[in-house]
Amino acid sequence: MVDAKCDLLLYGNAERAIVEIAHRLAANEPVAQITDVRGTAFVRRPDDETGKGWFEIDSTSVDEVGRVEAHVNPYMTTSEQAAEQGSTCSKEDAAVFAPEKIAGQAMPAVIEGQNDPKIEVNPAIKPLTFVLNPMLPSGSGKLRVPPRDRSVIRLPSYEQVKSDPVLYAHANRVLHLETNPGNARALVQAHGEGVTARDVWITAPPIPLTTAEMDFVFDLPYARSPHPIYADENGSHDGVTKIPAWEMIRFSINIMRGCFGGCTFCSITEHEGRIIQSRSEDSVIKEIEDIRDKVKGFTGTISDLGGPTANMYRLGCRSPEIEAACRKPSCVYPGICQNLTTDHGPLIKMYRRGRALRGVKKILVSSGLRYDLAVKSPEYIKELVTHHVGGYLKIAPEHTEQGPLTKMMKPGIGSYDKFKTLFDKYSLEAGKKQFLIPYFIAAHPGTSDEDMMNLAVWLKKNGFRADQVQTFYPSPMATATAMYHSNKNPLRKITRDSETVDVVRGDKRRRLHKAFLRYHDANNWPLLREALKTMGRTDLIGNGKHHLIPTFQPLTDGNYTSARRKNSTTVAVKPSSPAKAVSTPQSGRILTQHTGLPPRDNGSGPPKSKAAVKFRR
Repeated sequence: MVDAKCDLLLYGNAERAIVEIAHRLAANEPVAQITDVRGTAFVRRPDDETGKGWFEIDSTSVDEVGRVEAHVNPYMTTSEQAAEQGSTCSKEDAAVFAPEKIAGQAMPAVIEGQNDPKIEVNPAIKPLTFVLNPMLPSGSGKLRVPPRDRSVIRLPSYEQVKSDPVLYAHANRVLHLETNPGNARALVQAHGEGVTARDVWITAPPIPLTTAEMDFVFDLPYARSPHPIYADENGSHDGVTKIPAWEMIRFSINIMRGCFGGCTFCSITEHEGRIIQSRSEDSVIKEIEDIRDKVKGFTGTISDLGGPTANMYRLGCRSPEIEAACRKPSCVYPGICQNLTTDHGPLIKMYRRGRALRGVKKILVSSGLRYDLAVKSPEYIKELVTHHVGGYLKIAPEHTEQGPLTKMMKPGIGSYDKFKTLFDKYSLEAGKKQFLIPYFIAAHPGTSDEDMMNLAVWLKKNGFRADQVQTFYPSPMATATAMYHSNKNPLRKITRDSETVDVVRGDKRRRLHKAFLRYHDANNWPLLREALKTMGRTDLIGNGKHHLIPTFQPLTDGNYTSARRKNSTTVAVKPSSPAKAVSTPQSGRILTQHTGLPPRDNGSGPPKSKAAVKFRR
């Protein structure tokens, strides 16, 4: 906001905000006055009158120092201690200064003459006045909080979070606690000081779309094709103008949005919300028919029927009241919430209806699957395995050890074992040879070297050889990113002395964690041998089946060839014709694969002539 100097920023999918702002701008309302739309951010001056009338909650610091009591001198009397603190000791003072209180008789000296005008009254003495605490409702002990729709939480300033990792983690925690549209409050953060001081305001998240509104958005007449500027002269996106990212989603359908998983390395919740917004079955079927009838190149296979998570369609809280009041970052961690519905019936019904359409040969589910939810519906697993798996199914246990799993907010490996049992059972019943492709993360905050070693042992025991592995990389807004930067755990209250997180930093340690995932790669064996010796686990070095790595080292060139088929094939470089000027470098133009840049020479083309080779030398 501050760098772009924009008037208004919309976050998330923002359909509601776009429509409302468009109408208000069309009505000639100044953009500076549009500060009450959910799902927006804007900048205003600290002294701006439009910012008045909000209940500001100060959350700019942690571990504030309270009152510091002086050490008591053990040799002083109680009266002397009280005198040092500017007060008196009532018992001893009564004995010294009230001798009239003798033999059980109290002299009413104060009462006598209190109305005598000749006696001077100390003006510093004021009577005590007791008033009702406005934060406490009458007759109740519950704390009365300001209305959330008029409350704003002041985060630590930009300069503070930039220089103080602990405050960065604190701000991240507050941000993630304010993501439920039913109870989220606005956030404000100061940027700059003095005359350049600005406040960046972020309003509460938008209200989720209803099913009817989702259908309206998805039923709009989309082109279902990249912009024509990326096409070749024939208007197609084949050959040198092929876009791999589009090819992957060309025949896929999004049936819902949002995710209530709360995985700390992911920020889908901040983009799409944690409340699932689902399309109707009719809307999804209509899109399948549109792809069948209108999209060029359709061969009868829908590549994916899913979303951020394949099997969260129409799942949500049983009670709207509980959902609106909930502050939990996840509905499935540490276990599935008792208020969460887990009925996969509507999804099964849609699968069956889609398969029955004329011209549709197969519908695949390629989106990641939440297996801890799937095991609650064995019928869904049977339907999925029998009809919608193309040989491989992606799931993401991410790890096997509790240390990193608690920092990821992922279920234990036991849920994976239950799912695999059902997956293998129904695959056998269907007469299909199908495989699970588990995804794991190396070097995630909270992961120790021993955790990665145990994961490698589990992988070998279960016969997995991971080719495509990922090393944790901090991404914007993710809770795990705050862990990585601050060494603190934002899943709990942040203080200077709060829980610390083991963060995997440094090239050597990050390479080690990745090497454990790829224990079968001979290039990693020297590094693993050294690490296992340091860890005192030389029992895992040997040439038996129960050993992790062998004692010998084969000759390698540093490269690794996957046993699986590669995702892309090499393309021979063909000479460009004069008519295709797009593949020829031109002054003032940068060629990309989308604008006609041919594949680079990867050695698969025809052999160069001897003259050319001689010239290059």
